Amino acid sequence: MKLLDGKKCAESLVADIARKVAGYEESGLRKPHMTVILVGEHAPSESYVKSKIRSCESAGFEGTLLRFPDTIKEAELLEKIREINADQTTDGLIVQLPLPRHINQQHIINAIDPEKDIDGFHPTNFGRMTLGQKAFRPATAYGICKLLQFYEIPVWGKHCVVIGRSNIVGKPISIMLSNDFDIGNATVTLTHIETPRELLLDETRRADIVIVAVGIPGFVTEDMVKEGVVVIDVGINRLEDGKIVGDVDFENVKKKCSWITPVPGGVGRMTVAALMINTLMAYQNNFDLV
Repeated sequence: MKLLDGKKCAESLVADIARKVAGYEESGLRKPHMTVILVGEHAPSESYVKSKIRSCESAGFEGTLLRFPDTIKEAELLEKIREINADQTTDGLIVQLPLPRHINQQHIINAIDPEKDIDGFHPTNFGRMTLGQKAFRPATAYGICKLLQFYEIPVWGKHCVVIGRSNIVGKPISIMLSNDFDIGNATVTLTHIETPRELLLDETRRADIVIVAVGIPGFVTEDMVKEGVVVIDVGINRLEDGKIVGDVDFENVKKKCSWITPVPGGVGRMTVAALMINTLMAYQNNFDLV
């Protein structure tokens, strides 16, 4: 069993980005600029945002955090997004999710300029990604692809089972791995909460790669996978004792794995690295560098 170390991979990707940014600065261009909007005081969101701003510094980017109280009206937030859309010095914009209940999340996502949508959630980017066109890809799913590439995990023609069909992870990763991108051409089965248990077990026990994102601690157990499987655990769950665990029963499942992601230290770091990649692409688009 070997670990798919997201920290090591992310640091390598960000260091490569920093080298490119240094070259652009030497030629007289400004730094890439990411703006993050945080609404309210949601503890996990605070942690994610801090990680993004730290990564901006490592990549040589400008990182701006805009904080708003959870009482902000949807119309006010939409107006702020319009301002940032019009700001030529901001390359990428993230509105940290989740948002307070009185704000329609989809309205906010749809309001972001697709050319600044580095989270890859706007319908325009999601549609382009689905069609195999150039787009900002959803960051967590894209991060998984970059992790598989970094460790040279064979994907072409492999049987991949995705557990969970969220718009953030399950749907986009199933599309990316089945499409002919830099990594892809796998045979993908997308399962979810309504998949009968017997069918789920039948699929996972035959899978070469299992990707799980359901938010249930220890959901994937040793009896669900075959010898030599590659397991990607997207789950981040905090237990009552404060311990952070994934959606995989790590200690038992790892015995059968050829590769497995740790939690923490796996996919989470890759999500942020993918945001840096998307921000650099937005910056390059703005200056016609690609």
